[in-house]
Amino acid sequence: MENETLKIEGKNAVLEAFRSGKTVDRLYILEGLKDGPMQTILREAKKRDTVVSFVSKERLGQLSETGKHQGVIASCAAYEYATVEDLLNRAKEKGEPPFFLLLDNIEDPHNLGAIIRTANLAGAHGVIIPKRRAVGLTAVAAKASAGAIHYTPVAKVTNLTNTMKELKKEGMWFVCGDMGGKSMYDQDLTGPVGLVIGGEGDGVSRLVAEHCDFTASIPTKGDIDSLNASVAAGVLAFEILRQRGAKK
Repeated sequence: MENETLKIEGKNAVLEAFRSGKTVDRLYILEGLKDGPMQTILREAKKRDTVVSFVSKERLGQLSETGKHQGVIASCAAYEYATVEDLLNRAKEKGEPPFFLLLDNIEDPHNLGAIIRTANLAGAHGVIIPKRRAVGLTAVAAKASAGAIHYTPVAKVTNLTNTMKELKKEGMWFVCGDMGGKSMYDQDLTGPVGLVIGGEGDGVSRLVAEHCDFTASIPTKGDIDSLNASVAAGVLAFEILRQRGAKK
């Protein structure tokens, strides 16, 4: 679909995708279509908390590659997602305190890919993204990661704030990247840390920001007031790496 995700079209094919355990990022359904097979598909989508969009016949036609969509198209991830537990286990296996990047409102696949690349080079144990208002693991994101997607796991969660609450029980704390925060050089960024980065448009949402322990800013000397999300993620992530004691 958009940004080169894998498309599955037709009622039987979509239903089999769900039943086989394939990750469906979003379901596009023709408005008003309520027959038996579609109700079954919707039940499967609800079980997995899949985002569902009801669209017009014209829109569905634009999204279709085959012209035989039967009123439903599934947009699937180009790569498989990990779980948050996988990320924690990765840190444990390396004998290191967990270091994750959590992305809120990142909708550009190039930014996602660049951040995954940064996460890998900065020694992060994984990236966490939300199911809604965010781009997924598209082919474009994978290409922008320059191969890092094969080494750095990405977990997709229903609710970022709930995930943060659970990770706090594991001893993690969270720093929000924000130009209004205290300089990153004056912050202690060691230990089990989650770096929260927001999109260029809306930044970090209010609820997610409220669950962060503090904010950290990047000192700048220019005429504009913000950095691209992937650049900001890189600067902050490498400061965390520096403070954790980068090893050659």
